[in-house]
Amino acid sequence: MKESTHSPHRLIQVKNGVIGPVNPKKRTIKLKVIGDYPGVPKAFLDVAQNYADKKLRGHGLCDELMELIQHMFTEKEAMVCRHLKPGVWDLSPQEIGKRENFSVNDVLEILDRLAKEKRIIMRMGDSPHGIYFAIPIVPGAFETVLAHTSKDQLTSWHLKFAKLFENLFNAGYTADHDDTPANKSVIRYLPINKLVEANSTALPADKLESIYEPFGKSLAITQCQCRMTMDIVEQGCDRPMEVCTIMGPLAEQSIQDGRSRRVEMKELLEIKAKAEASGLVTWTMNVDPEKSSSTSCSCCGCCCHYMRKVSEFSMPAAIYPPKFLPVFNFALCTNCGKCALACPMGAIEVDTRRKTFRHDKSRCIGCGQCVVNCTKSNSISMDVVTNYEEPPFMGFGGLSDL
Repeated sequence: MKESTHSPHRLIQVKNGVIGPVNPKKRTIKLKVIGDYPGVPKAFLDVAQNYADKKLRGHGLCDELMELIQHMFTEKEAMVCRHLKPGVWDLSPQEIGKRENFSVNDVLEILDRLAKEKRIIMRMGDSPHGIYFAIPIVPGAFETVLAHTSKDQLTSWHLKFAKLFENLFNAGYTADHDDTPANKSVIRYLPINKLVEANSTALPADKLESIYEPFGKSLAITQCQCRMTMDIVEQGCDRPMEVCTIMGPLAEQSIQDGRSRRVEMKELLEIKAKAEASGLVTWTMNVDPEKSSSTSCSCCGCCCHYMRKVSEFSMPAAIYPPKFLPVFNFALCTNCGKCALACPMGAIEVDTRRKTFRHDKSRCIGCGQCVVNCTKSNSISMDVVTNYEEPPFMGFGGLSDL
């Protein structure tokens, strides 16, 4: 193989005939304490401490987090939002107003701006009687803030938010997110549809149409927030951008807010097919469609933050173990390296000169891109994982009311 071979994304390298993942990053984050920020107003410090709490998937204070918080909120907004502590659901705007000596109208105006314009927090129910609560930066505010139908809709505030979030991610802040079995049930990646159609054991649970169908007409599509962010920091790829799917009541709200557009099932499946053909793989949330909204995106290994957490930092992510894993027939394999180039997770390494091969199951998400790209020797197939258990529904029923 010639050295001019190009990787489909920046986390796969071709060096001295070896095609495989780049070396993992080192975390550069330096955790600090409140006393390290003597010049920062107390309201920002209080909000930062809330986001640093493990209940909001935080990992302590750091410069990157503090800079992001001071961009997300004005000082007056921070004075209100600091009372939305992790796990607090019943604090009324009236009580916040008493604590800050603000009028109820001022508090409601701030809360509604944060929930409906900036999309930093969530509101259940209608104002003024709704319940307001904080959500993690990721997964949470990162997605809701940047979900738009076009990059042209983003303001300078959004663009700076994306850049500051990427600084936080690149420092390794999210690398230690809790990866307990319960949290790993959040999302699962699905084998690409071409493989599903040829494998009866994958039906119907892994067929996209059967996953989307229970949500009826409540289907919406918007821009992928990860690829949008990487495009903003000038590290984007050329894969399709309009692939992020919202289903259920959240879809209706997103359409109403102008942050996504409604799609029919036929168009949605066509979008997903084109996404898979470009090398993207699709994930879905593990929720009960009768009780909750859901989301589903089509991801690339170079931009998706879930994938990059594994491939850039060699850290686990909240991904449910795959139902399918590739099976390799080395008698047919020519060590051409196409599978390694196609793998979005860098789970395959091929030495095209020494004719050696390595598959890292800890990175593999069972998407099947290696199979469809093995066109020369057809030496890869997919098989169901022995004793595989379908993921439980996650406890996210409250999404149905947002």
